[in-house]
Amino acid sequence: MPKAVIDDMKSHMEKTVSVLKVEFQKIRTGRASTGILDAVKVDYYGNPSAISQVATLAVPEPRTITISPWEAKMIGPIEKAILNANIGLTPSNDGKIIRLNLPPLTEERRKEIVKDLRKKAEEDKVALRNIRRDAMDKLKKLEKDKAVTEDELKKYEKDVQDITKNFETKIDEAVAHKEKEVMEV
Repeated sequence: MPKAVIDDMKSHMEKTVSVLKVEFQKIRTGRASTGILDAVKVDYYGNPSAISQVATLAVPEPRTITISPWEAKMIGPIEKAILNANIGLTPSNDGKIIRLNLPPLTEERRKEIVKDLRKKAEEDKVALRNIRRDAMDKLKKLEKDKAVTEDELKKYEKDVQDITKNFETKIDEAVAHKEKEVMEV
């Protein structure tokens, strides 16, 4: 029973960290990344689809993303979707390929992005602590119901704390990595 509580806690924490990493991929750095377009949906025959499902995405240069639609008539809808997504990029096309040129980030904007990264990371750490608290409450209830002894409870609480610290470290590493990427000129 306590193992199920800990396993459940781990899976919730893994989801929290993976969602944070996905959010970090969407954040624009000084370098072009196709991850910026992951949330952009284009109308493809009446169905909202990811751009990567209707075109080939590439990063030929550090500050350029190219989008090669599989169907020429998709150029207009893809450009419209990018503009409507409000990601701060203006598409340009030559009739076959859409190009997105990423302007260089100012120092002030980089610091602002890093501040936002740290804020998101702290929010996720709070979420981890809430998950830890819920797991601890469940373990204490098990002890109260005599399903585990007091000594076992102490051991499980230590395990929960160690696991939480491990996930907080993963968040710190993700922030440090993204921060380095953002501050790189």
